[in-house]
Amino acid sequence: MDTCKTHGNAFKCSANTTECFMVLSTQAQKISIATLCGLFGTLCIFENSLVLYLIFSSPKTRRKPSYIFISSLALADILASIIFVCSFVNFHVFHETSFSKETFLLQLGGVNTSFSASLSSLLLTAVDRYISISRPSEYKVLMTRKRAWTALGVLWVTCATIASLPLLGWNCCMLDSTCSELFPFVDDNYLSSWICLIMVLLGCIIYAYAHVLWRARQHVAYMEKHQEQVGKQNNRMRMDVMLAKTLVIVLTVLVLCWSPVLVLMIYSIFTRLSKDLRKVFAFCSTLCLLNSMVNPIIYALRSKELYSSLRTAFSQFRRHLKASEGTPDVESTNKSSVIETVCEDVHAA
Repeated sequence: MDTCKTHGNAFKCSANTTECFMVLSTQAQKISIATLCGLFGTLCIFENSLVLYLIFSSPKTRRKPSYIFISSLALADILASIIFVCSFVNFHVFHETSFSKETFLLQLGGVNTSFSASLSSLLLTAVDRYISISRPSEYKVLMTRKRAWTALGVLWVTCATIASLPLLGWNCCMLDSTCSELFPFVDDNYLSSWICLIMVLLGCIIYAYAHVLWRARQHVAYMEKHQEQVGKQNNRMRMDVMLAKTLVIVLTVLVLCWSPVLVLMIYSIFTRLSKDLRKVFAFCSTLCLLNSMVNPIIYALRSKELYSSLRTAFSQFRRHLKASEGTPDVESTNKSSVIETVCEDVHAA
């Protein structure tokens, strides 16, 4: 009998539990997963690090609550990429089984914290855009830098606390409850609760952006009718509408990347998954990395301020390269001119 199909928790909480979740059987599957994780993870870290640099290198952007929330999203995506790629590749590609139950739950908690913080940061950004468009006259009073940083602090602490619950005791081994079909040692009830939390967050984000889009269309119609009467306020509205559209694109990418994973998680709660479906889940999990990789690309293309900062940084880098390459030529030119001057003085004498 295949011990991996044992329904009881006696085997699922043993030292060999994790081997049953290593579903990649062929070398081609392992190479594919390693390639996807390496490519998406490297690009994600580079791009989000660039976004953080562009935000905090500019005094104008680092003071705005909108970009404070975006920087939290970028930081969460960087952490998610590092923790996810390292743990995922070690588990599925190298079949690392030497770690204990506590070590695995710690790694899983890090991944959950990062991805939950990424989604929650997107929710705060949606709320920020909601207030900016629905109550523009009170925006600066309601959304201050202090409140933004306080909200981020609460966000990260809450995400870390929820993600640490399996490590603190809410796991199927400690409770002798039903174990998850997708994650070793994880209690089905905890997985159900986490899925409900993610669905609530997605629902709140969708509601906020639905309102933002509705108000954005109203602003566009208003600007077309009153272009001559309004000046700076018109430009402010254009910026709000532009950023709102950008974040809607981010949300669309988020839903497309996370939907397969969430659907399989929900399905696993109600029925046993075949090995083929668990392989599909492993590959779909890399879509979460793809989402983290696409977000900064959207910011660079859609945010005029970040795009302008990027162009400025690139121009400065090019000037620095040209200056460093031209230094020897300048020195040789100066030396030759000095020699010519000395020769002329000798001949004149």
